[in-house]
Amino acid sequence: MKHPENPRDWYGLGRWKIKQRAQIRAQPLCQFCIEKGLVVRAVIADHVEPVRGDWNSFWTGKLQSLCRSCHESDKKYQDHRGFRRDIGEDGFPMDPEHPVYRQRVT
Repeated sequence: MKHPENPRDWYGLGRWKIKQRAQIRAQPLCQFCIEKGLVVRAVIADHVEPVRGDWNSFWTGKLQSLCRSCHESDKKYQDHRGFRRDIGEDGFPMDPEHPVYRQRVT
């Protein structure tokens, strides 16, 4: 089967739409919001790890459900920076990959 060359077009495939609906049914709440103690309906099936144009990763990569707000802000920030910016109740970043937790080399 030949797939569309532009990875953005993959999200328009019927096969993806079926996979996305199954993900939202299995996990109907936004994963990021749950971690913040919020209950928000998810509308997007998001790849946990960016697929970066890899056809196999697109179909076999782990998915999570996100609300539009988290997908368009928090997830994009994480994909570009490599860490999330969420702050916990203690005032420290929640993501162990956040730069504040990296050891300084002197």
